[in-house]
Amino acid sequence: MQSQTNPYFCRIAAITVGIALLLSLPSVAQERWKVLPPTPKLPQATKSGYAAVNDIQMWYAEFGEGSPVLLLQGGLANSDYFGTLEMFLVQHHFRVIVADSRGQGRSSRSAQPYSYHLMASDVLALLDYLKLDKVDLVGWSDGAIIGIDIAIHHPERLNHLFAFGANTDPSGVIAGGDNNPVFVAYVKRAGDEYRRLSQTPDQYDAFLKQIGRMWETEPHYTAAQLKSIKVPTTISDGQYDEIIKQSHDVYMASTVPGARLVILPKVSHFAMLQNPPLFNSAVLAALSVH
Repeated sequence: MQSQTNPYFCRIAAITVGIALLLSLPSVAQERWKVLPPTPKLPQATKSGYAAVNDIQMWYAEFGEGSPVLLLQGGLANSDYFGTLEMFLVQHHFRVIVADSRGQGRSSRSAQPYSYHLMASDVLALLDYLKLDKVDLVGWSDGAIIGIDIAIHHPERLNHLFAFGANTDPSGVIAGGDNNPVFVAYVKRAGDEYRRLSQTPDQYDAFLKQIGRMWETEPHYTAAQLKSIKVPTTISDGQYDEIIKQSHDVYMASTVPGARLVILPKVSHFAMLQNPPLFNSAVLAALSVH
């Protein structure tokens, strides 16, 4: 087989072209990965509400018209973190759906133990509620792991998967990364946002304890499961991600057949806040892959 058709060389080519494009952007502050910019706000939604899925009320909102793309936030966060991306994708003629994962943002939670497979089933139930057979999925951190779960178990529901800051095994997490000052600031902010948005504003500590049990033991997707993924997939991360090992990004991208690896320079786990044009362009490129 000639090198230009080899998936490995296709990934390298994609990375090289992507980095060349990104480095052509205007110069910016050199250490933006060391700051946590403000959380953006979502604009007025075309439609929003609560969907009864499994044993929770899941908040969602829709914007624009066109091909549907679902945005899933990271752990502790809420859909507002995708405010800039949402407006960008609407401008590019996508129908954008955002949803707060169970117990996070505006969505309720139950006493049922957390798992990524459970949260993936919440998402599938939401798609059924919205009568969407198939979507592009953009996931960040926990949202990316949920996307990987769906790509493994229900590939028929996805057109593309953009997974940013994911891990498929606890070994992919940097020990002590949660002590990084940027990550510490994020956890504090997430608590403040929880108290402002949640239906149970006085239960943040209980929620943290509940979801923390999942983080201690999950996810555990095998190499065989990753090799079974047929959805066009982009594995992406920030060059200075505080909690995900870059070697793990390489592992995931080299294991999922045909996956693209896109490492965004000079940003961290919070790239969508630190450099929105860079993050948005990477997402749009991933959704354009054939």
